[in-house]
Amino acid sequence: MNARKFAGAAPAAKAADSAKSGRPQTASSVALARAVARHLEGKPEEALRELERAVAAGEKSAEIFQALGRVQFELGRYEDSAASFRELLKLEPDNADTWFNLAVCLERLERWQEAAEHYKKAAEADPARIEAQLGMGICLLHLGMNRPAIAAFDKFLAERPDAEAALLGKAVALQQEGRPAEAVSLYRQVLEKNPASEEALTNLIALGLARKDYDLVRDAADQLLGLNSQSVAAIEGLAAWAFAREDYELAAKYCTTLTALAPEHFEGWYNLGLAHQKAGRYEQAAEAYEEAVRLRPDAADAWTNLGLVRQELGDAEGARQAHEQAAKLDPGGDKALWNLGLTLEKAGRLEEAEKAYSDLLKRNPKSEEACFRLGLIQLERGDYARSAETFEACLKLRRNWLEAQLNLALSYWKLGELDPAQAAYEQALELDPKCVDALRGLAALALQRRNLDEALEYHERLIALGDRSPELLFNAGVLLQNAGQAEAAAERYRAALEEEPDFAEALLNLGHVLHDLGRIDEARACWSKALEANPQLARGYFSPARG
Repeated sequence: MNARKFAGAAPAAKAADSAKSGRPQTASSVALARAVARHLEGKPEEALRELERAVAAGEKSAEIFQALGRVQFELGRYEDSAASFRELLKLEPDNADTWFNLAVCLERLERWQEAAEHYKKAAEADPARIEAQLGMGICLLHLGMNRPAIAAFDKFLAERPDAEAALLGKAVALQQEGRPAEAVSLYRQVLEKNPASEEALTNLIALGLARKDYDLVRDAADQLLGLNSQSVAAIEGLAAWAFAREDYELAAKYCTTLTALAPEHFEGWYNLGLAHQKAGRYEQAAEAYEEAVRLRPDAADAWTNLGLVRQELGDAEGARQAHEQAAKLDPGGDKALWNLGLTLEKAGRLEEAEKAYSDLLKRNPKSEEACFRLGLIQLERGDYARSAETFEACLKLRRNWLEAQLNLALSYWKLGELDPAQAAYEQALELDPKCVDALRGLAALALQRRNLDEALEYHERLIALGDRSPELLFNAGVLLQNAGQAEAAAERYRAALEEEPDFAEALLNLGHVLHDLGRIDEARACWSKALEANPQLARGYFSPARG
């Protein structure tokens, strides 16, 4: 928030000398008298013309220039007024009043550096002119020279400790200097003397927001709203206070008021969108963000949030367009490309999503999330060589990344590179000895390589960890049966049937095991159930090839 601007005091012009001394009147005194008469009649423009005619006629006395400067100032002709006071200084170079009045003109013209220099000369010419310190402080404040400004305000306050303008100016300088506690104290001192100071309340709101002191924000905003029911600063402060409390209904209410008061206020529409978004009202959020990007088409964050709410509304194409716009506006940022990638991925546009994540990684090679999502897309698209490279890159970014390790193993397996696949699964198992996915991968690899004892070990470890899937129990039964462990095999087949009673293959194999154990009736009962569950098992039973 910008600090309040202060105007200097009106220029103090000296009264013209009286012509009652009996001396003969000069042309300049006659012109001055006419100018004063016109001014007293409330006709400053005519007074100015009288003075200008006198100067044009060669009358260039101190009194003429002093009067000319005063009338020009009164009429708002600050450049002309400054020129007149400069002419007066040529005649009276040590006149403190003239230095001061020239400084005031320059201040009105916002020529802060020159004004400060002339206030300094006024103070040097007349140390008792304390108003020069106030003017100097204000100009230095505008120049961002906070410490010298504070020193000037202190000199003024030493003489006039209750002066509101100086207290307020010093508070602003302290605020800009990063001394918030002292600034708050001075603003409160101002408010004790003048509870209607909107400047002090506005700056207190800004200080509270900067310090995240939302109690201060609320108190100052409530007081300011009591003074001015349409204060944008007050309503913004109360909206920020509501956001801090996570009261998004109240925040939306304040932001709605703000957008009604200031329809072209970008921040109001953006924050209204955010409040609705946080409250889950995505249609209203989209409308507010659309208004925000209309006002500020270059606002990347507004486009990003618009993309997010469009995505929540199921508008995949609208979300993509918004995220693409955000990415164009923020070429150095990651957020827009990340959201674009997620949106495209969700819409099934994997090639475009892959490009978005690749572009993000070019900007930020250390983006772990982008690297991982890129690998998943490559894996899903069947580009196993590239997915293996990408997951290797993930593991360089984060060495003990279990999910990346598992996907690396799967990528190698899909490539048919069984040794690297097994090594990756074993590394995953080192990271988490109870990792079911790693054990399943190792069990499947062992089966593929006909390492049956190893496969049985992994199956039993999975069962011990609580995996009761029918397929796993069935495979364990087959391995035990092949190893000649009929009773153990029967136990596993029965466990599989507890999970899936119509598991035909388990019934069939249980029958074979029972038959081998001499339990013929039980075996026949199992075979009958297997045929009921899957009649296709009967095919070939009477074939001559049967032994």
